[in-house]
Amino acid sequence: MPKGKPRGSLCNPSSRIRNNNAKRLSLQTGIKNLVLFLLLGVFITPFGGNASVPDSLLTSPSEGLQKPARFYLVAGTQIAGYTAALMALNQAWYKDYPRSSFHFHNDLPDWLQQDKLGHMTAAYQLSRISFGTFRWAEADNRRSAWFGAISASAFLTAVEVLDGFSAEWGASVSDAVANKLGAALFLTQQLTWEEQRIIMKYSFSASGLAQYRPSLLGSTLPERMLKDYNGQTFWLSVNLSSILFADSWLPDWLNVAIGHGAYGMLGSRSNPIFYNGSDLPYFERCRQWYLAPDIDLSRIPVQNPWLKALLGGLNFLKMPAPAIEYNRIKGLQFHWLFF
Repeated sequence: MPKGKPRGSLCNPSSRIRNNNAKRLSLQTGIKNLVLFLLLGVFITPFGGNASVPDSLLTSPSEGLQKPARFYLVAGTQIAGYTAALMALNQAWYKDYPRSSFHFHNDLPDWLQQDKLGHMTAAYQLSRISFGTFRWAEADNRRSAWFGAISASAFLTAVEVLDGFSAEWGASVSDAVANKLGAALFLTQQLTWEEQRIIMKYSFSASGLAQYRPSLLGSTLPERMLKDYNGQTFWLSVNLSSILFADSWLPDWLNVAIGHGAYGMLGSRSNPIFYNGSDLPYFERCRQWYLAPDIDLSRIPVQNPWLKALLGGLNFLKMPAPAIEYNRIKGLQFHWLFF
């Protein structure tokens, strides 16, 4: 099994920082959205995970459903799925908190911007999944790309509206911008290259900090994967053969990834001194930068179309690999295996 991030050894204790109302933003996470979107894409269609659908799955109009019927099936299923997801979000995340008139909240300084990268990754991956469904229905790259990006943006905008009517949160302009940037990254590549050469990915390793504030950072592994930004890394994974070394000896699936993480965050903007009447350790908040090889699973040459679709669906995960890390506390470090 790959070793997790040795995050606890990276940043040393620092002076006390006053407590703030971090709980107010603890549930508003990009990864919350990302997981919902990926699950939604898996159940919308078996082809939703691939940004480039195998030709064998793109049947002609004379085979199976006619193209208009496919389009209406995909559009209707997405609308129903998005509506169900919003209802589930409302029940799971908002119903126990007071409502208010629509308002905004500036959360740009929170979590060393880890949550903004989460929003970008969610928007990118949802656009990719939605594109796959319209590609199956339309077999037209340009329209499918636009439909995918617009549907992703529309759904994320609806989530921001829910935040805006919650007294505990508030609509975030920076979240909305991050959502648009993630969708735009997908759309621009699909329209320009008809493929994804730069992929936004996610990885997680237990930080060891959630034990200090489990209500905020999660008490179980699934909760920590959603809430603990100390353990999350967001990546830009670049395909080498398509961008740098076309027609070279490099395998088509080989990528290089640049990652951003953070550590030492027991609150959204600053760290509290006490929790449940007990003193908390003092951690210095810092960013972490990574460089590592990666695999574009959608480019692995497999013949089975269903296996290819499965690999494409898992392509939101950064693969474990050796990595170089830089942080301002300890400078350059090397990890033999990092996720």
